[in-house]
Amino acid sequence: MNHSDFKAAWWLRSPHLQTLWPTLCRRPIKNLVITRERFELPDGDFIDLDWVGNNNRPIVILLHGLEGSIHSSYAKGMLNAIQNQGWRGVFMHFRCCSGEPNRLSRLYHSGETEDIAAVVHAITQREPETPLAAIGFSLGANVLLKWLGETNQQNPLKAAIAVSTPFELGKLVNRVNQGFSRVYQRYLLKKLHKKIQFKFQTQPAPIPIPPHSGMRTLRDFDEHITAPLHGFRNAEDYYTTSSSRQYLGNIAVPTLLLQSKDDPFMTEDLLPDPSELSAQVILELMEKGGHLGFVSGPAPWRAQYWLENRAPRFLRSYLQQPEKR
Repeated sequence: MNHSDFKAAWWLRSPHLQTLWPTLCRRPIKNLVITRERFELPDGDFIDLDWVGNNNRPIVILLHGLEGSIHSSYAKGMLNAIQNQGWRGVFMHFRCCSGEPNRLSRLYHSGETEDIAAVVHAITQREPETPLAAIGFSLGANVLLKWLGETNQQNPLKAAIAVSTPFELGKLVNRVNQGFSRVYQRYLLKKLHKKIQFKFQTQPAPIPIPPHSGMRTLRDFDEHITAPLHGFRNAEDYYTTSSSRQYLGNIAVPTLLLQSKDDPFMTEDLLPDPSELSAQVILELMEKGGHLGFVSGPAPWRAQYWLENRAPRFLRSYLQQPEKR
């Protein structure tokens, strides 16, 4: 485990304020030049990649959370931080998350690692000498860690960072069905229901779609939509198969886990013990920070987003390009 220098803003001591502030109150980042690439997947589907930065620089891939996109509060902030380091950033939208329905009947889920593998393979084919790293947020962090564990020594990344990871999906859906965290659950369910309507308005759904009133929890959604749509027996099978905790001991890439104890999406028993981590994995645990929050600073008008400093600091030593001869 690693000691953290993060100090939560005195005016955002609550985990819910830490979680909500970036989404509700952060000033938009302007003048960030983004180039979109339509990336064709091996199965005939597509995803969209949003790029920043100049050519011939190290690349950092960002994987978003549940129902995230380039418009998520952390997206442009981290892309801007990456560009300020002189690197390139690429924000990888999961299927159906970039504003256009994907072609196939499936969507995306917490255990889907084939798409990040395809993107990384394509980049390494284009630029075999370019150093690569990745940062995953929430669901994207789970995907990243699972892929790192699956690929072990064969993984081509130089380094990785996972932020606010739901290490055990079953425990997460139980947690967000308690107390104030049900507010986040309602918000996500509303977005997921709209996503399903959006996707299947132009093509027939391959499974029965219950009405929104029939899916009151994330577990209900996973039972009726996520599991059957992606070949799992049920929600429990999906959670057991896709949770990243079981892969942590097999990771061979230098990896930083950033977690807060007060994350309103998690309980402390969801956090891995250091004995579960491979020698390449560092767990940096904060007392406060909420879920994808980590806001510091002396006053609301001088808010600072600590992740955008911590992530480049960790990646810097791994993304030095070899000198050309």
